[in-house]
Amino acid sequence: MVQEAGTHSILDVFRVVGPEDTPDYNTIEPVTAEEARELLGTDKLTRAHVKDFDVFPRSRWIGRCAVLHDAEGTPQEIRFWGHSGD
Repeated sequence: MVQEAGTHSILDVFRVVGPEDTPDYNTIEPVTAEEARELLGTDKLTRAHVKDFDVFPRSRWIGRCAVLHDAEGTPQEIRFWGHSGD
């Protein structure tokens, strides 16, 4: 059953799409610098911005990710979120 319906988790993700790719079933779409600037006013997202990530468009079976930076603007971690399945 898992092979046909998936696990409804991060295990169902097959690849991260690039900027020129169209997100599709079982992919992760990174937040672009342009999206971050337009929707949250900065291209250096931090943990403080995570609470506002609902502003980023999303679809079922397609995850999102964003690089989070520290106070000096250095990339520190990647945050993943989204919905799969039902």
